[in-house]
Amino acid sequence: MTTATIRDVARKAGVGVGTVSRVINGSPAVSQATRQKVLDAIETLDFSPNLVARRLSLGKTQTIGVIVPYFTNPSVVERLRGVVSVIAASDYDMVLFDVETVVRRETCLRDVPRRRQVDGLLIVSLELTDEEVDRLDRSDIPTVLVDARHPDLNQVIVDNVQGGYIATKHLIELGHRRIGYISDFLNDPFNSPVRDRYTGYYKALAEVGISLRPDYHRQALHGRDEARKMTHDLLDLQDPPTAIFAYSDTQAIGVLEAARERALNVPADLSVIGFDDIEAAEYLNITTIQQALFDSGVRGSKLLLELMSASFPTPRKILLPTKLIKRRTTASPREVAG
Repeated sequence: MTTATIRDVARKAGVGVGTVSRVINGSPAVSQATRQKVLDAIETLDFSPNLVARRLSLGKTQTIGVIVPYFTNPSVVERLRGVVSVIAASDYDMVLFDVETVVRRETCLRDVPRRRQVDGLLIVSLELTDEEVDRLDRSDIPTVLVDARHPDLNQVIVDNVQGGYIATKHLIELGHRRIGYISDFLNDPFNSPVRDRYTGYYKALAEVGISLRPDYHRQALHGRDEARKMTHDLLDLQDPPTAIFAYSDTQAIGVLEAARERALNVPADLSVIGFDDIEAAEYLNITTIQQALFDSGVRGSKLLLELMSASFPTPRKILLPTKLIKRRTTASPREVAG
């Protein structure tokens, strides 16, 4: 008779491997209903949690940890799909650590390496301090950054500066000179790309001699409704922008909602460009910047598995390109189009 594994229990209970692990370890972060489903699956399959202990006795958890901010965001979900596609085909299980507060971020980056909870670590879209990188180095846990940078760590990054530049240049080439930018907070510790895309925005403006107008930049928490409100703020200006570059496609949808509420025609009255090329952007015909979301998760996971089997003499850096996807939300402004 084949011995049941933790994956078998997860499949039987209809939950993730990480949830089964939390139940086994008595974590309170599992609902009673879910806990009972897992316990029932363990009993049905005659699964012995001692198998987990056996792994630990060998000095291995056979687990890869993935630390992500706001894992319900569409772009993060797509990266995770890439990660899962690789890890599911390996001998490792995956534990997801969702980071949505500064305290949670600090706790994960401190405790996960110190407690040797995982054999390898993927950190997505979180810039690390030198102190945090030193702590990871001392823990001797192979670590790869995805969509984040540090000179001492292996990383898979998207060229967000170039992406922001391409988006803004597209609007400039259409004839726009009053170009707004809405984004997450630039100082958000969970979101390193936001600053890079802003840099690209500024670079494109400066290249053609368009002065950066601070009043054309609005920043808030990530979300469609927040983007809608920021768009109304921009459109209330005495000299409102004729085009808006949104940090993400989710925010671009909020821009479109604000335009509709003002009976503005997109793109005749207002051009809108997003970033990410999520499924909704294609459905809504949003012009956007495509980044390799799924592929970044795949490449990061493969790099980590390689690093776990053999160390590299110097950190590797994989740079993934961005691409303009022209659809129906950008056009020349009325004064140019005639």
